[in-house]
Amino acid sequence: MEQYEPDRPPPAPAAAARRSPATGRASLTRRSLLRAAGGGTLALGALGTLSACGIPPAKNTAGVPSDDHSDEEKRIAFSNWTEYMDVDDGEKRHPTLDAFTRRTGIRVEYTEDINDNVEFFGRIKPQLAAGQDTGRDLIVVTDWLAARLIRFGWVQKLDASNLPHAYANLSAQFRTPDWDPGRAYSYPWTGISTVIAYNKKALDGVEVRSVSDLLDNPKLKGRVGFLSEMRDSIGMTLLDMGKDPADFSDDDFDAAVARLQKAVDTGQIRRFTGNDYTSDLSRGDLAACLAWAGDVVQLKADSPEVDFVVPDSGYMTSTDNLLVPNRARHKTNAERLIDYYYEPGPAAQLAAYINYVCPVDGVRTELAKIDEAAADNPLILPDEAMAARSRAFRSLSTKEETAYEEKFAKLTGA
Repeated sequence: MEQYEPDRPPPAPAAAARRSPATGRASLTRRSLLRAAGGGTLALGALGTLSACGIPPAKNTAGVPSDDHSDEEKRIAFSNWTEYMDVDDGEKRHPTLDAFTRRTGIRVEYTEDINDNVEFFGRIKPQLAAGQDTGRDLIVVTDWLAARLIRFGWVQKLDASNLPHAYANLSAQFRTPDWDPGRAYSYPWTGISTVIAYNKKALDGVEVRSVSDLLDNPKLKGRVGFLSEMRDSIGMTLLDMGKDPADFSDDDFDAAVARLQKAVDTGQIRRFTGNDYTSDLSRGDLAACLAWAGDVVQLKADSPEVDFVVPDSGYMTSTDNLLVPNRARHKTNAERLIDYYYEPGPAAQLAAYINYVCPVDGVRTELAKIDEAAADNPLILPDEAMAARSRAFRSLSTKEETAYEEKFAKLTGA
């Protein structure tokens, strides 16, 4: 079996230390359907014009036959988000990608050209709808967009025989999303967890253990933040109400909105934010807020006042996912690269650099060689108890997505 053999000590810890939530992957509008297009209605309009453009809805044309040129063309075109790959800052290289090329002879044309999901979808939609090659063999998109691409039949079914490490090492909590049961079309690049972050100095002894504490404690009035990502804020509120974000009704959704609306009306919630909560939390302008785990890892490194708690009711997790678009010229090469990042060595180096939840089992030993603190951090490697409290937001129909985002946009003032 091939093994990962880095040429030099990995640069991840030093590079990660030089990043901040304002400059790394955390700085992007990575999952916000609202923020991606400047507002809920506009974003929904961008997605909702599919039928008007003559693009079929959920017709299952997945796995459209495509000539695979992997044998004669040893390359892959890989599109990803900014600051979502390990980097040797001194040489502006990507060590894990370089190691993959040395091992396989496959050259990776790596491009960080994804700034948000809606914008990227708009860019590749015409080619996919027309059954044309997008020029990309591998892409990384968030779960709701991955679900949409699978539903439209615009990505290829993966060949399990090319994915032995991925199949064996994928963490249990990521194996069966309702939009891709068994991961036939996708594998996670990273997990993105939503927890409660707080500034200990700003709390001044006030205990925060739950979403109820954020919404109901008058001592926190005007110093609470929620996220502008609907699935995170509504999902965490549903959990606090004893509801399952993977199985809820319209009435449940409306009740969660009403609960948040009350907190808005009373001034309990200061504002709904994207990643810009990081500066407010560090300064103590926000005493506590919903936060993404990748941000919290970096904030804790920079500020001893910042810490986090996972509510007993559970926490929300989503994923950014690797998919092979229809008509990609190098499907087998792409599958080999997916499988490579499910080996413990490359997976550990990636996790040490980007600080998001690693979806690969068995990386702890390798990660500890790079960064012991990262290996012990439950926001990067959740233990079994924490993973068991993870919940995912269920897939939405187009009708539900439109209705829910409109209600949430009204709540947030977007």
